[in-house]
Amino acid sequence: MFIVGLTGGLATGKSTVLSIFRENGVAVIDADEIARKVLEPGTKAWKEVKQYFGDEVLNPDGKVNRLKLGEIVFNDRDKRMKLNSITHPRIQSSMMRMAFNYFFTGHSYIVMEVPLLFETGKMLTFMHKIITVVCEDHQQLERLCKRNDFSENVAKKRISCQMPLERKVAKSHFVIDNSGDILTTKQQTESIIRLLKRSKFTWYFRAIILIAVLSVIFGVTNFVFKFFQDQPLT
Repeated sequence: MFIVGLTGGLATGKSTVLSIFRENGVAVIDADEIARKVLEPGTKAWKEVKQYFGDEVLNPDGKVNRLKLGEIVFNDRDKRMKLNSITHPRIQSSMMRMAFNYFFTGHSYIVMEVPLLFETGKMLTFMHKIITVVCEDHQQLERLCKRNDFSENVAKKRISCQMPLERKVAKSHFVIDNSGDILTTKQQTESIIRLLKRSKFTWYFRAIILIAVLSVIFGVTNFVFKFFQDQPLT
């Protein structure tokens, strides 16, 4: 099995593309979905966030107010690093556990959505291919303002905290332009799915594993045969 990394910028349409992969029967891992679970009330990460940031980042029901927490960390680099140190290792370990589960259930490849794939660099080693989702600059700004009810200045500041899309594109194997309608995005995504299905990497990998297993079996068998052959007859 190989892993395809899906990344992009804020509000460029990563979730939309991920849903298209799902609709086409591709196994996916959603980092944002996992991040929500990691911070559910009562978890170790939730307790650490509450202890460090205080009750002001919690809703009345005890759940983390992600927008409020975002306001704090995006205006304070040290606090942002602290939050990352609490959540990122747990998110990454959960993602890898899910990847192993997919591997053992026979999937040829999975798509792993990692918003900060290039920024952190910690998951890059595991990616066989990388897809970056982009859109026009003005669309990204408009979508982020509308989605999170941000002012233009706040949205620009959030976007500037991430690596520019141009640099992400240069480091990617595939690019999906989500500037148009959903049909156009779907056509681009399904074109990539067809290419991934034709990849021979999975078969090479499985052949190597098969050869390794057969070598071990042959070695053990040969050892046992020689062991009994050397035993004196009674």
